[in-house]
Amino acid sequence: MARIVLATFGSFGDVHPKIALGIELKRRGHDVTIAAMEWYREKIGLIGLGFAPMAPHLDPEDTELGRELMDRKTGSERIIKDIIVPSLPEMFADMLSATEGADLLVSGEITYAASSVIEKTGIKWVSTTLSPISFFSAYDPSVPPQAPWFENLRMMPAAFHRLVLALARRRTENWLTGYRDFRRSLGLSEDHDPIFSDKFSNRLHLVMFSSVLGSPQPDWPQSALQTGFCFYDGQQDSGTMPAGLQDFLSSGEAPIVFTLGSAAVIDPGRFFEESVKAAKILRRRAVLLYGSYNEPPPGLNDEIVGYEYAPYSKVFPHAVCVVHQGGVGTTGQVLRAGAPHLIMPYSHDQPDNAARCRRAGVAEIIPRGAYNAETASKLLRRLISRPEYRDAARSLKLVVDSEGGTQMACDRIEAVIRS
Repeated sequence: MARIVLATFGSFGDVHPKIALGIELKRRGHDVTIAAMEWYREKIGLIGLGFAPMAPHLDPEDTELGRELMDRKTGSERIIKDIIVPSLPEMFADMLSATEGADLLVSGEITYAASSVIEKTGIKWVSTTLSPISFFSAYDPSVPPQAPWFENLRMMPAAFHRLVLALARRRTENWLTGYRDFRRSLGLSEDHDPIFSDKFSNRLHLVMFSSVLGSPQPDWPQSALQTGFCFYDGQQDSGTMPAGLQDFLSSGEAPIVFTLGSAAVIDPGRFFEESVKAAKILRRRAVLLYGSYNEPPPGLNDEIVGYEYAPYSKVFPHAVCVVHQGGVGTTGQVLRAGAPHLIMPYSHDQPDNAARCRRAGVAEIIPRGAYNAETASKLLRRLISRPEYRDAARSLKLVVDSEGGTQMACDRIEAVIRS
């Protein structure tokens, strides 16, 4: 038996894949602790995994901060420059405490203290990536949230995209001033970039997204292993089906499902109100998952129902189409369900995930500022009426189902422990 620490920061889309690993590793007899924001303590405890608090600790009730962090133009900078980097001394101390006596650290994307902990302690390390944009590949260029039009330049040669990435790296240098100060305070090299080049473990880097979103590229690190998605959606903690929903899904026409994940839902605007109207225009049954932060939208009835939460794996397979924000966790669950998507991306990886799904023939994209009942119903009518979307979605589902991400990831984690 090994003692393993899984360190993660972010929304359910970031935490749930680590929980999936934790559950499987515990089943195999290992002692597993998840290091995360204090807000996740109860959730992790219900699952039966160990928990260690790790800064920064955000307040989920701070809806204004939530809006700022989901801003298309400045959200990523705000998270890194104003949330993660100033918290590095506390994150480092918390991670040191969590990994004391541990055999392995598995870290998430923006747990920037991880590499410093590795250098100071020598503990074995596995790094992870959840979405394609994190690789900043010149061979498989992503769509930055600030410039969704950049998708039109994908056909440009790799040399062009390397130049673009060099410019992006220069632009983000000032985000890392505090990071370099932190490294200097530990006596470690300041020549270290946790955004682009120095975030990958040399032992093993787990690529925890499906090949339907992106496949290995020449500029991925040599330690990269693509596993596929590692799924968890809350059913072993508080994620139960609300009363009446299963009966609704099992009877009548397949509904449209509207959701904004666990982060974008903090700032829904008029998404749910307009979605109710769109369903009525189409005369379709619908399920709205509007989150605990919001009131039920007006216009719900026996055919258009709403709930704060429901496990995606129980709902999406019944959907004729899923309308969502494009977070990789939600996207993976829709791909797994074999349903077409209508995606209204906010920020971070969402515009890129949306573009990849559209190129795969399973989705259409609607800009957030253009979302209303008329525009949404027009695109939904296309997605529902044209069989090529459903056929493509079913084909991709077969790929996702075949990958076995959690099992493969845990097999390789155990191999690292034995090495």
